[in-house]
Amino acid sequence: MTGVDVADCARSWVGTPYVHQASVKGAGADCLGVLRGVWRDLFGCEPSDVPVYTEDWAEPQGQEILLTAVSRHMPGKDLYDEAVGDVVLFRMRDASVAKHLGIQTVIGPQARFVHAYSGHGVVETSMSLPWQRRCVARFAFPVEHKE
Repeated sequence: MTGVDVADCARSWVGTPYVHQASVKGAGADCLGVLRGVWRDLFGCEPSDVPVYTEDWAEPQGQEILLTAVSRHMPGKDLYDEAVGDVVLFRMRDASVAKHLGIQTVIGPQARFVHAYSGHGVVETSMSLPWQRRCVARFAFPVEHKE
């Protein structure tokens, strides 16, 4: 499996409507749902169960739940060592927890990523300066999933 395989798989989710906590291609997904679905498409199953979460999850406690969960299943990378297929995490507000993620599909000056967010569904978006400023972590998909 290559980063291009991951990016192509992520792109296959574009057009899926936004549905909080969902992970069904074409029917509904949130940002974590896209990652879960791509993982299932590539490995056949998810690495662990995902607990129920609210839209403001982790904010009141200030806990890095998403960052911690992703780091359990994917190797971390230097933030600037971008590669196609990387998972990128974002803080949507300064001093808040990382609670949004996407999958990088293009690197370099025309960098892009696939993600889902309310009001837009699953889209492929330019990694514009506002997104770059919010990016706080980068992970690589494992070459293979070990259960």
